[in-house]
Amino acid sequence: MRIRFITSEVFAGLFRNVTMTLAVILTVAVSLTLFGTGLLVRAQVDTMKDYWYDKVEVSVFLCGENSDSGACAGPITATQRDELRTALEQSSLVDEVYYESSDEAFSRFQEQFANSPILENVTPAALPESFRIKLVNPEDYPVLADSLSQAAGVEVVRDQKRLLDNFFTLLNGLQALALGIAAAMLVVTVLLVANTMRVSAFSRRRETGIMKLVGASNYYIRLPFLLEAAIAAGIGGIIACGALVSLKVFLIDRVLAPTFQFTAFIGWEDINRVLPIVLATGICLAVLAAFFAIRRYLKV
Repeated sequence: MRIRFITSEVFAGLFRNVTMTLAVILTVAVSLTLFGTGLLVRAQVDTMKDYWYDKVEVSVFLCGENSDSGACAGPITATQRDELRTALEQSSLVDEVYYESSDEAFSRFQEQFANSPILENVTPAALPESFRIKLVNPEDYPVLADSLSQAAGVEVVRDQKRLLDNFFTLLNGLQALALGIAAAMLVVTVLLVANTMRVSAFSRRRETGIMKLVGASNYYIRLPFLLEAAIAAGIGGIIACGALVSLKVFLIDRVLAPTFQFTAFIGWEDINRVLPIVLATGICLAVLAAFFAIRRYLKV
């Protein structure tokens, strides 16, 4: 009988004010969609970092005939080049070493700027020979740069990771903005759920008072309101989860991934990790909001 009574009270509360219930569901759905999108943006940034940082290289440019750096006393000799290659290959920081001559650098330059008039003013001698290095851990660049800064025949050491850091700083800012908007929407959701529960509790204050006087516990009186909030938030959370799955299927898999093949995108494991968080967050916030919103109506 208790279960039947609580069930009837829950559905009576949900359908007593359909407009408010729909408002809660839609607000929860929108806020959780934004919240989930913020989490997916963070996962996307992490995925891109893992993808690109694994590919970044350190370029060690060697002294040539046209080098004007104070670190160069003249063009690097064959002995210095061999010693440098041996030191790099034996370093525990280095995963792979590739030597690129001036002619090879010029050929790559021609491919990159095939239709540019800049080719008319560039010769192989203008492009220094170099070692391109892939590190075991890209974060170890400062250690490697320090060890090479005093090496004979080295003009300059450059890290591609520095270029990516600026890009990821921008992405992290966008991620923070997305999570900030989502947090604001979650606050709005909590306030709306609390007000809805207050209205529902106010409309049933007489029944609540009678139940209190005949000995019903606060838990027993609260339970229908908490279940109302949980059901409404759960429906909104399911809608939000559907929106996030659609985002993955239609936007990422069908539009972004085929168009931008030079980078990696989040997979279904990221979606599966975010969906329970989104659903649980919506339900927990709604239940907490309802719990504190009806406290005054339990005092008889």
